Amino acid sequence: MTNNQKLYPLLFKQLLVEKVWGGHRLCQLKDIPSDDRRIGESWEVSAVEGKSSIVCNGFLCGRSLDDVTSEYGEQLIGRNGMVRYQGRFPLLFKLIDAADDLSIQVHPNDEVAMRKHNCCGKTEMWYVIDAKPGSYLYSGMNKRISHEEFKERVENGTITEVLQRHDVKRGDVFYIPAGRVHTIGKGVMVAEVQESSDITYRIFDYNRLGLNGKLRELHVKEAEEAIDFNVYDDYKIDYVPQQGKAVNVINNPYFTVNVLKPNSVCLRNPAKGESLVVYMCIEGQCVIKASDGTDSIAAGVILEQGFSALIPAECPEIVILPQSGDATLLEVYIESPKQDNK
Repeated sequence: MTNNQKLYPLLFKQLLVEKVWGGHRLCQLKDIPSDDRRIGESWEVSAVEGKSSIVCNGFLCGRSLDDVTSEYGEQLIGRNGMVRYQGRFPLLFKLIDAADDLSIQVHPNDEVAMRKHNCCGKTEMWYVIDAKPGSYLYSGMNKRISHEEFKERVENGTITEVLQRHDVKRGDVFYIPAGRVHTIGKGVMVAEVQESSDITYRIFDYNRLGLNGKLRELHVKEAEEAIDFNVYDDYKIDYVPQQGKAVNVINNPYFTVNVLKPNSVCLRNPAKGESLVVYMCIEGQCVIKASDGTDSIAAGVILEQGFSALIPAECPEIVILPQSGDATLLEVYIESPKQDNK
């Protein structure tokens, strides 16, 4: 089905989620009022059931993203998304503030998730927005262990001894394929891009009480079936950011991610109309508008630090105009089905 009303860059209402490990830095990043809640996540662009983003600009204002996806289909998500995800909105975008350590966890791959949960798996990536001195995260195994040793280390609380620890700084990028054990450490704030799934298997949680005052549920058996116990040479993505250019950091069948630092007017059309494009503004402020130069709301939006914009697949080339100081954007889309994992 094709809708005759032309789509435009979409902005969304705030969807802030309290977490037992959350803090207050996301409100500071976004320059919005905070309260006593421990905000751990901002769901930037989501069509996950129960947490679908609500459009806040243009003629679609007030509509949920899953509703817009159902109506516009390929016009919104593009041919590449339609092919891989059968018309479902393909990705989920979050900002995460770890004021305390997250649980040690793992996500299932597509096959396991479909069999057990009737949904896609959860391959993801992190871009470190901020990291307090001495902060770190865990990603991957530092040695090969047996299933028996895994269960023993979960029982005695030593599982982190066999995980690869990474000291982190602003701008670091990590690829977290489904099956890789990981966690974000205290003091780290990240932008997260992932498949559109909310399935997490908690392995170890420091005997911590949840917001309801009860011990948080663990999923050790499910995790054991999902974990990739192999050891890999590289867990962190090496790249060099460049002013005025888009530098590719992730390229896999699920999503492609570029780090874009526009220092002047920048013309972009990375997906060639074959996929939606999402811009997550990590730093600074930009205007995103249609390349024909029109001034209607359908052609231009202001994208501020800590916010995200969805560019529908049917939109023309866009112009990005940085407004103040250095700007840093994550540019995310789905490549044609020909790419290898990176």
